Amino acid sequence: MLSRFMSGSIRNLEREYNCTVRLLDDTEYTCTIQRDAKGQYLFDLICHHLNLLEKDYFGIRYVDPDKQRHWLEFTKSIAKQMKSQPPFTMCLRVKFYPPDPAALKEEITRYLVFLQIKRDLYHGRLLCKTSDAAMLAAYILQAEIGDYDPGKHPEGYSSKFQFFPKHSEKLERRIADIHKTELIGQTPETSELNFLQKAQMLETYGVDPHPCKDVSGNPAFLAFTPFGFVVLQGNKRVHFLKWNEVTKLKFEGKTFHVYANQKEDKKIILTYFAPTPEACKHLWKCGVENQAFYKLEKSSQVRTVSSSNLFFKGSRFRYSGRVAKEVMEQSAKIKREPPEIHRAGLVPSRSCPSITHGPRLSSVPRTRRRAVHISIMEGLESLRDSAHSTPVRSVSHGECFLPRSRSQAADSSERTAVISDEAYSPSDSVLPTPVAEHSMELAASRQINGAPCSIEEEKESEAGTPMRGEGGDLGADGRSAPEGAGGDSALSEVEQVNKFVLSVLRLLLVTIGLLFVLLLLLIVLTESDLDIAFLRDIRQTPEFEQFHYEYFCPLRRWFACKLRWVGGLLINK
Repeated sequence: MLSRFMSGSIRNLEREYNCTVRLLDDTEYTCTIQRDAKGQYLFDLICHHLNLLEKDYFGIRYVDPDKQRHWLEFTKSIAKQMKSQPPFTMCLRVKFYPPDPAALKEEITRYLVFLQIKRDLYHGRLLCKTSDAAMLAAYILQAEIGDYDPGKHPEGYSSKFQFFPKHSEKLERRIADIHKTELIGQTPETSELNFLQKAQMLETYGVDPHPCKDVSGNPAFLAFTPFGFVVLQGNKRVHFLKWNEVTKLKFEGKTFHVYANQKEDKKIILTYFAPTPEACKHLWKCGVENQAFYKLEKSSQVRTVSSSNLFFKGSRFRYSGRVAKEVMEQSAKIKREPPEIHRAGLVPSRSCPSITHGPRLSSVPRTRRRAVHISIMEGLESLRDSAHSTPVRSVSHGECFLPRSRSQAADSSERTAVISDEAYSPSDSVLPTPVAEHSMELAASRQINGAPCSIEEEKESEAGTPMRGEGGDLGADGRSAPEGAGGDSALSEVEQVNKFVLSVLRLLLVTIGLLFVLLLLLIVLTESDLDIAFLRDIRQTPEFEQFHYEYFCPLRRWFACKLRWVGGLLINK
């Protein structure tokens, strides 16, 4: 009896496993779920824990053992998606940034989006000019500590917070001045809303960067925003395509293609190369989901898309959620008392030290803070060296979901939008994507260009695994153009030839297979005595009888004669 009870308990344990999800305020939610549970079940548990109704903007992200990021698919089993063994560690993140955060119905949703964008600011994904950066940081300061109080906030109090990967004392003084003089009396709710409205006007709002290389071998960051597809190089946005201009997204191996129709029926194709095939597939799936979410009117219009036009090749994927217009319509129907919000402004954070009151950069050891502050002129010189890398076209934000002020600003934008005083180099977008090339020169290049050296914190936050010394994992994004352009161009040509040869071989094998199947069917029709209705009907047609007596029978006699001749030769030997 005891053994039966123990064996039943063991079987139950084998059917269950623990999941830990790190939330946006860096607290953790742990639950036990069934082995066959789907992603939607876990997501619903988290949203219930947070009392969140406007949940379509959020998703669960995880990092596989190869350091490749993925979004958890809600329609599939969790255990089948994870490449590691339980217990699993994941993160709740904003997956689809609201086009207008002020239009969100509930304050709890705005607060979670605020935490995400604050995280983006700290890790360098939300990059902006110094004047905008000071204003954003001041809003965070007002939301977390309230009005300036000389008794509580001594000289240099803003230096105890870290809002960006790196910043100067001059910027700290500017943040403190704004906080002291311009934001008096603002509640945390008002400061957070002002922060969101300011962030939404920036070129890098909603950017979740994917490191790639262009056809010349120069590093670039690709991203999908609420307004369209974006390409960032240096400190400039060199491409912007509205969602209604993008006609198709495709990938083959490590090659990613964007097809678009612009005004006057001008068709363009942008081609980029991801570090690995897995990174390219993740990029493609993110693009498919974002295009469906922001572009379509109804979720019933969502279609399954294929990654390639080649015969018997490619991945198929379908977005399974609601689209932005449906989400906003559903949010308008919410009628309940606003849930209580427990702000975590004074709770220490592993991956976002801006909410701590320790010394500035306290969570980043000095030996790893080797990022060099480059001047604006140096940044512009580095851009001049790589200006040839990607053709520049006129850009303007889409009018869909856009506030009037932003639409007017976009119409008057320059051909190439300058997004910051420094090169775009987010600290966490490179490491989780594995790269085949390793070189210490790449790491040095990233440090010279002002890249932060606090990448490990975000990776720990996302992956939940112990860190190992990985100097080469900074990737090929820091490679200078003259070194990598020639080799990568030649490599891409060889890869394209290999792909073409493989496609031809695949087509040939499929053709031979079909011919073999037809031959077997023909033998069954002519030589077998199977009395099946459809075979009998085929045999009785005049065309088949003519084929049988005029072609098949002579061919069979010819083969029999040749086989007897070959058999005679073998016997005589």
